[in-house]
Amino acid sequence: MQTQPTEKSRSFCVLQLLAIFWVVAAISSAAQVMSPTNIFDPVSTPAKSIFGLSLFVIAVSTAIFGVVFTLLVYCVVKFRKRTSDDGREPPQVYGSNQVELAWTVIPVLIVVVLFMATARVIADVQKSPRPDDALNVIAIGHQFWWEYRYPGLGVVTANELHVPVSDPDHPSPTFIKLLSADTDHSFWVPRLAGKTDLIPNHPNSMWIDPHETGLFLGQCAQYCGTQHAKMLLRVYVQSKDDFERWVQEQRQPAIASDVVSPGQRVFETTACINCHRIAGTVANGRFGPDLTHLMSRDTIAAGAAPNTPENLRLWIRNPAAIKPGSLMPAMELNDQDLNALTTYLETLR
Repeated sequence: MQTQPTEKSRSFCVLQLLAIFWVVAAISSAAQVMSPTNIFDPVSTPAKSIFGLSLFVIAVSTAIFGVVFTLLVYCVVKFRKRTSDDGREPPQVYGSNQVELAWTVIPVLIVVVLFMATARVIADVQKSPRPDDALNVIAIGHQFWWEYRYPGLGVVTANELHVPVSDPDHPSPTFIKLLSADTDHSFWVPRLAGKTDLIPNHPNSMWIDPHETGLFLGQCAQYCGTQHAKMLLRVYVQSKDDFERWVQEQRQPAIASDVVSPGQRVFETTACINCHRIAGTVANGRFGPDLTHLMSRDTIAAGAAPNTPENLRLWIRNPAAIKPGSLMPAMELNDQDLNALTTYLETLR
């Protein structure tokens, strides 16, 4: 025998729904605060524009939710079954021109407003003027790592992008030209700018003007293969003096001695030389990252592991142990050559 829900039980269900909503909202808010890729903590003009737009969209969505949820609660409470009901079916309404017009026109107007707000933000970001003193960087997406070239500075590095901080009173933005060496990728550092795709044979661009120093994390946001999730982005925003110092260090060749070490000999007589470049040596490969200043980087394998001697040795011996699906082959070196090569690479600072 089935029993009809009482008014008390229906009210309890409504309270449960409200409690679940606020718990989910609180968890989401806490996760955003703790996340290093928090879009609600922008530090660059493009990211702040996106942040403002997101608040507007959230406000509109919250208003819609409030109206719908209020009407739902009203209907649950107002038209609940009472013990005095005689079981007769209530009057049926088959169509209403006014109601149908309202639920057609109002959503269309909401969509138009959201479209116009979004289009305005996109246009403002894309049409920003480029100052003469802006830093130009070329970012090239590879499976599964990032290459950075500074054409005006003569610097080439990998996986860790360095840019100077921008003074809001005297902006000095960094303009990034985005290229792909193989398949689709997407450059996304949420606290600095919106994500922008890298399409083969279709150059794209974006810009950032970070207002504070620090390390900002990102992610390739376009599925590009087996190691897409470990194609990480690390952007180091430095003071102007620190950035100039970094540039000077990166311009120097890593090898100052004319004596070829055993490790360098291993590097230059194996397949390493076909993929990697080291300034000051005969190695001039372009398929893999430039290793001239390898040990100046905090990570290896595009952020997949800390740059320690142990991880470096493991990465050379068996890349799949750190990054399954990596295009770097296992070198199959004996222990003596492996140790010599690792020792040599540790000198590249």
